[in-house]
Amino acid sequence: MLYSPKWSKAKKNLKSFICDTLRSRVDFQVINYRRAHDQLGRAVITVDKVEKLSMCTITAERKEYNNEQDIRINLGDWDFDDVNKNLSLQNQAHEQLKKEGIYGQYDFFSALEEYFNSSIKDSLKSTDILIKILCILDRRVGKRTLLKMKESILTEHELVQEFYKLRCEAEDMYICL
Repeated sequence: MLYSPKWSKAKKNLKSFICDTLRSRVDFQVINYRRAHDQLGRAVITVDKVEKLSMCTITAERKEYNNEQDIRINLGDWDFDDVNKNLSLQNQAHEQLKKEGIYGQYDFFSALEEYFNSSIKDSLKSTDILIKILCILDRRVGKRTLLKMKESILTEHELVQEFYKLRCEAEDMYICL
């Protein structure tokens, strides 16, 4: 599924939320593979033109399949006829991926949709790594809020910590993690 509205419009909107100190350093790209059957590819977050997070659909789907197989092995359940159980196992595998910081391009679009349609206050409470990263980069999150996050950030995924450190350094807030 390709992103709707147009990616160029969404990217412009997303870039408008990036804090001034990082606006020229952080970028977002969506790369679609025309020859792929679903035309999906990957989404990328770069800092200083270096990929910090690549959200490749093929990689994510392969890993999700492997996670689902591992869950089935642990349960000893190879009944593929129960559609609801299959969906439940697939959702479990997908949520496990997100906790590991492995995303597909479609996850990036879902996170964008949620981020654009939620208040910054609600987004900061999100358990989604992508939404947390977008919040940390957001100009609406000020230095006081960043300082308040200092303790809780230690319990977050390493990607979130990396972007937190980047933002603090960009704001001349030298916080040791």
